[in-house]
Amino acid sequence: MKTIQFREAICEAMSEEMRLDESVYLIGEEVAEYNGAYKASKGMLDEFGEKRVIDAPIAELGFGGIAVGSTMTGNRPIVEYMTFNFALVGIDQIINNAAKIRQMSGGQFPCPIVFRGPTASAGQLGATHSQAFENWFANTPGLKVVVPSNPYDAKGLLKASIRDNDPVIFMESEQMYGDKGEVPEGEYIIPLGVADIKRKGTDVTVVSFGKIIKEAYKAAEILEKEGISIEIIDLRTVRPMDTKAIIESVKKTNRLVILEEAWPFGSVATEIAYRVQEQAFDYLDAPIQRINTADTPAAYSPVLMEEWLPNAQDVIDAVKATLYVK
Repeated sequence: MKTIQFREAICEAMSEEMRLDESVYLIGEEVAEYNGAYKASKGMLDEFGEKRVIDAPIAELGFGGIAVGSTMTGNRPIVEYMTFNFALVGIDQIINNAAKIRQMSGGQFPCPIVFRGPTASAGQLGATHSQAFENWFANTPGLKVVVPSNPYDAKGLLKASIRDNDPVIFMESEQMYGDKGEVPEGEYIIPLGVADIKRKGTDVTVVSFGKIIKEAYKAAEILEKEGISIEIIDLRTVRPMDTKAIIESVKKTNRLVILEEAWPFGSVATEIAYRVQEQAFDYLDAPIQRINTADTPAAYSPVLMEEWLPNAQDVIDAVKATLYVK
């Protein structure tokens, strides 16, 4: 094992797949000459050249469309957005073309493409740069949605995403690019749609994904000192969702808390709550607790941002609510 940063894990995954398959290329704003806005493509231009690492103008709809169209001629593009907030400019290509090419062509054209970049908040960046759209994309048939929380998962899941014959939305975080973690020296792949139990527990199941899962880890350490054992499940892939892993855990703990960095209405947490009440209602000993951001655009004020974002204390309160402990 070696210890590398999240951004290095992303770079390694892309570079390894580009060495294996000449049809894979990277396109996006500042991915080439600048080595990536977050240095996640550092050195790739030097290795693969300007025909496979392509700097695009500030026109997400344009270069997104070029990439989607290129899948129909045998390519496997990776499209980097500087932030998924900017993907809204090109969302027509994602929703109306990438997600539907296979069906509308009668299976003649698969669409092996990865749209990747940071999601959700990254500090004081204002309302239009602090949004989490995992549930938006997961709502669309034809798309797969991946949200890793650490370097190991990021590399294994990105390699699987690049090899997948369907369009994948791969969502990272600006606040995780510097995170360090152990990654194997050799090649490995993490299959899409398989959740991971990051911490085993017996009293309450906590389901989360992406960078916000760190708040669950903090809460678990505090609760352990109080004699409360929580099991933490990292979804890793929002769609397809590993419902089985969640259900099995709830059958053991009989309680569920869902932690998500997104608005509450129509969230991923909402879908999880529905599936659990449908498939494991008789195992629940308390109402499901859901933790989301406040149902308002993100504020710029650091004091208001602190109130807006879920935190470890919110997790502690929700866990205790399911246990009927004050």
